[in-house]
Amino acid sequence: MEKKTQKPQTDSPEKGKILSKPRIFFGLTFIVFSGVLALSFISYLMNWKSDQSQAGTMLDKSIQSSNIFGKLGDWLGNIFIFESIGIASFIVAFLFVVFGTMILKKKIFKPWMTFGHSLFFICWLPIFFGAITKGQGNAGVLSGVYGYQIMDSLNAIIGSVGLWLVLVVSIALYFILEFNLRPSSIKSKFNEINENTIGRVKSMMPNSSENFEADEELESEIQDSPSNVTVTDVCGNVKMQETAKPAKVSNEIQPSVNIETIVTPNQTSFEEIKRDSSSTLSLDLNTKPVIPVARPEEAFDMKPSTPSTDGIKFNVEVAPAVEILTDAEVHSNDLVEKHGLYDHRLDLPKFQMPTLDLLKDYGNEEISVNKEELEENKNKIVGLLKNFNVGIAEIKATIGPTVTLYEIVPEAGIRVSAIKKLQDDIALNLSALGIRIIAPMPGKGTIGIEVPRKNPTMVSMRSVIASQKFQNTDMDLPVVFGKTISNEVFMADLSKMPHLLMAGSTGQGKSVGINAILTSLLYKKHPSELKFVMVDPKKVELSLYSKIERHYLAKLPDSDDAIITDTHKVINTLNSLCVEMDQRYDLLKNAFCKNLKEYNKKFSERKLNPENGHRYLPYIVLVVDEFADLIMTAGKEVELPIARLAQLARAVGIHLIVATQRPSVNVITGMIKANFPARAAFRVISSVDSRTILDSPGADQLIGKGDMLYFNGNEILRLQCAFIDTPEVEKLAEFIGEQKGYASAFMLPEYVSEGAANSVGAFDPNEKDQLFDEAARIIVSTQQGSTSMLQRQLKLGYNRAGRIMDQLESSGIVGGFNGAKAREVLISDLNSLEQFLEDLRN
Repeated sequence: MEKKTQKPQTDSPEKGKILSKPRIFFGLTFIVFSGVLALSFISYLMNWKSDQSQAGTMLDKSIQSSNIFGKLGDWLGNIFIFESIGIASFIVAFLFVVFGTMILKKKIFKPWMTFGHSLFFICWLPIFFGAITKGQGNAGVLSGVYGYQIMDSLNAIIGSVGLWLVLVVSIALYFILEFNLRPSSIKSKFNEINENTIGRVKSMMPNSSENFEADEELESEIQDSPSNVTVTDVCGNVKMQETAKPAKVSNEIQPSVNIETIVTPNQTSFEEIKRDSSSTLSLDLNTKPVIPVARPEEAFDMKPSTPSTDGIKFNVEVAPAVEILTDAEVHSNDLVEKHGLYDHRLDLPKFQMPTLDLLKDYGNEEISVNKEELEENKNKIVGLLKNFNVGIAEIKATIGPTVTLYEIVPEAGIRVSAIKKLQDDIALNLSALGIRIIAPMPGKGTIGIEVPRKNPTMVSMRSVIASQKFQNTDMDLPVVFGKTISNEVFMADLSKMPHLLMAGSTGQGKSVGINAILTSLLYKKHPSELKFVMVDPKKVELSLYSKIERHYLAKLPDSDDAIITDTHKVINTLNSLCVEMDQRYDLLKNAFCKNLKEYNKKFSERKLNPENGHRYLPYIVLVVDEFADLIMTAGKEVELPIARLAQLARAVGIHLIVATQRPSVNVITGMIKANFPARAAFRVISSVDSRTILDSPGADQLIGKGDMLYFNGNEILRLQCAFIDTPEVEKLAEFIGEQKGYASAFMLPEYVSEGAANSVGAFDPNEKDQLFDEAARIIVSTQQGSTSMLQRQLKLGYNRAGRIMDQLESSGIVGGFNGAKAREVLISDLNSLEQFLEDLRN
């Protein structure tokens, strides 16, 4: 069969992150040349008489130049300033700087806007200086030949007054267009005030003659700007008198709107429906209705007379509803037009994304096909199934990096269960570890048998990062795991998962998988778009990322280390994330947004006011390396905030990655599993653990070294996780950490536990027990905060010992209740205790 080969890594684009040498050379050349031009022009203007006389003596060594760049400077000054555009030549030098920054891909100037302004000044500045310096000794220097000649021609044609009139009008038009000083905006505001005034007069004087004049003005305005009124408004204007009403127009014409819905594979939201607003609503009233004035005796008549409508031509054309912007949207559009979209990367504008050079190149990773191995395994599978009376109609092999998938089509009448029972027999016959049978394969009419290869191929992190699929992805939080059995790069969007649960025995690649996830996010997201909250009970697995604290990490305000290793700080951090989640939901509610992406888009379009508390919200990813240890030490105090975050935090951009060694049911409870639809399983010890993490067997048949199963709620995929070594992670962290970062890590909201809040000021030294000091010495000397030990040592009852323990907790000698475990002792030695007790007495 045709094999799938991977494209060489050198062909993969890096999206402009690494500038080529010619681009750097030409960019710097333009910038340096602009400096040479500017200095030459300045020196020429200071000594223009002598420099002008020396401009044509380039090869005469006997003549000494006074320009800073010698005769070259004389020549440049004479060409650009005297013989061309005068002092406007400095704009040409500035344009060379713009060209250089464009080549270097530095977004310092807006090119088209800069070119437009520069062209205006190059055209009019020489003429302006020619008019100012007319008749002076330096007339041809500041304006140049171009400016002086045009000024002289205009002066001869339209005179001095006409010349200055042209200059003033040109400058005025420039500033009007630049600062958007449109008379229509002033006129519309005046019309709005005029309409409000007329409305108030009409309401105060319903029977006066001025009312009919106001009606005539409103009718003329309706014909001029029909989009500002509706049919109902016009009908309301016709009905002026309660005693004499014209015929009421009751026909309602509903516009027909064609709605086209386009759904693409990568886009599940509906397209915005746009209505055609080219047609207008027009009212043609050739003859105004004659409305009789009621006589005094008819004022109390319950049946008012109706005027005749004969001879009135009344045409109505109803256009589709025009989209009307609110005042806030109009204001936001003005801000965007003036300042552009909000750029959240401006705090770190010079931040460079990591390059591929930081990752190790392991050489050729092309899969080699061993035909002898394939033929041998095929014959063994067919022979074994034939021995058990299982006929095969067709067999196909798909070669992956570490596993070969054999797809078989059984003959008619063969039960699938008969093949699934032969898993151990096939493994024995092939002498292979990790045989996995997929019966049937999802979406196919075949049965899959996964057989490990004798010579597996490594999947490096560099190969998947450099792939076209990863470089050109439009996912919000792209996570690249590795490659599938068919040797295709496998990616997933963490924001769509929305949380990931990982499990695997020690040494099977779980920590490497976490590093691969973090690396893929660091290669795609700017520090302003992503923050990590890292929990590492092992204290050594995630410590490499401490160097990127001021760029990507988040922590509590009173915490020294951004990577959390203490169990009590983990509890406070998780509860702080819950507070952050609630605050974000309040912001989304006030902004009328359903998720973080809509909110940030609205904020970037300047539709949300920062003075109301709105801000750009980065994604927050919580990474827990060993969840089982937290459950053993903290129990419900950790499980409850984790479950709450898993249930609610997805819409506000907070996502969880939780890893554990043994996925037992007391660690991964039903509440947690229900909110973690995406799961990644490396090799585990037993099928029970596999069922716990994946709800199906198979993880116990993996071969280790990054071999994993990924479950996204639909089907289970077998992947080979990309390999990234510790030195590669160190180089990546150093590359990011050496760049300029924020002043500190991203600060999470401060959280004060209920126990700490209740204990403040609760201890009264005057009400302490007589055995308080002795009990404190026993607790500190043994470093064990146990109520039962106080009972034994002091020969007390449980109630009194419990009261003493509560007093010790309130005073700050021991920590809070910790389940079946002893309380934590907060004072380390007896000397510190004696000082503490002395302070309590005073």
